[in-house]
Amino acid sequence: MSLERAKEHLAQFGRADDIMEFDTSSATVELAAQAVGCEPARIAKTLSFAVGDRVALVVCAGDARVANPKFKEQFRTKPKMLKTEEAEERIGHAVGGVCPFGVNDDCDVYLDETLRRFATVFPACGSSNSAIELTPDDLEQLTPGSTWVDVCKLPEE
Repeated sequence: MSLERAKEHLAQFGRADDIMEFDTSSATVELAAQAVGCEPARIAKTLSFAVGDRVALVVCAGDARVANPKFKEQFRTKPKMLKTEEAEERIGHAVGGVCPFGVNDDCDVYLDETLRRFATVFPACGSSNSAIELTPDDLEQLTPGSTWVDVCKLPEE
């Protein structure tokens, strides 16, 4: 189970007990914001892209969208999101619970600058009804090997 993978990953850092599990779905930004009780922008959504033979997981603010020119400059390819049916096999988490914790070895985690606007954000934890509250610095520490990037744009941009 994907939630278990995320828990095992976070347990290495003593943070597994910080995972929140909800009685309702948190599979979309809007549902997650309702479940957590925050504005949608503070949901740290994880978008998955095929980049060569690897998967690039871009964790960004809930109100952000990938900016095609920025993405292409960073990754030297056009953004091509993984298909829903290939997400679980390639990442280790199904759509609705995709997160940067406990992912497969061929996944690279990128944290987008849009997250730095907030004191804390809420990424999912491998299931469609879970989240954890983290500072952007905590998120970086809990995803060893992650890289900060600027590949997204906010609605007003």
